[in-house]
Amino acid sequence: MEGQEPVGVQRSAHSQDAFTRFVNGRPFFGGLWLTLGGAWILLTMKASIKVVVHVGMQGVAGYLLPTLMVLLGLLILFSPAQRLFYSITGVLVSMGTWVTSNMGGFMVGLLLGVVGSILTFGWLPDQEPRVSRRERRRTAQGAPQDGPATGTGQAGTDTRTARNVTATGAPRTAP
Repeated sequence: MEGQEPVGVQRSAHSQDAFTRFVNGRPFFGGLWLTLGGAWILLTMKASIKVVVHVGMQGVAGYLLPTLMVLLGLLILFSPAQRLFYSITGVLVSMGTWVTSNMGGFMVGLLLGVVGSILTFGWLPDQEPRVSRRERRRTAQGAPQDGPATGTGQAGTDTRTARNVTATGAPRTAP
């Protein structure tokens, strides 16, 4: 059983494979869902391009908005620095497909696009992992309690010395 790590142990960035670093370094699932939403809407469009051009602007918008969704999803994946602009634009374009593209790909593509854009908007790079309340309590109970110090030891500050020091840091003379 070599090569297996204990559960809960995180590997360093150097020991992870390239795909894992790619996924962890960007809002991967938000961009993926937005791309899949646009692709789903494009797949649900039944009319050929000749009919769309003949119908006019609304027919072109039926193909333009899902194509923009796919493009925005790919931009989120490969250029995550501009993720806020892409995610806001992605929500607006996804909502626009309700009118132009078979009710947003029968609601499936619209929901994929909106949820993917929201995931992208909420993604924060280099954020510390959340610690549960139970873990915070456990670490707080294990830490030594800070109480008033009785002398000038290392555990705290001597209260007499603290009272005799002014705001500038210079000691006051005792009255």
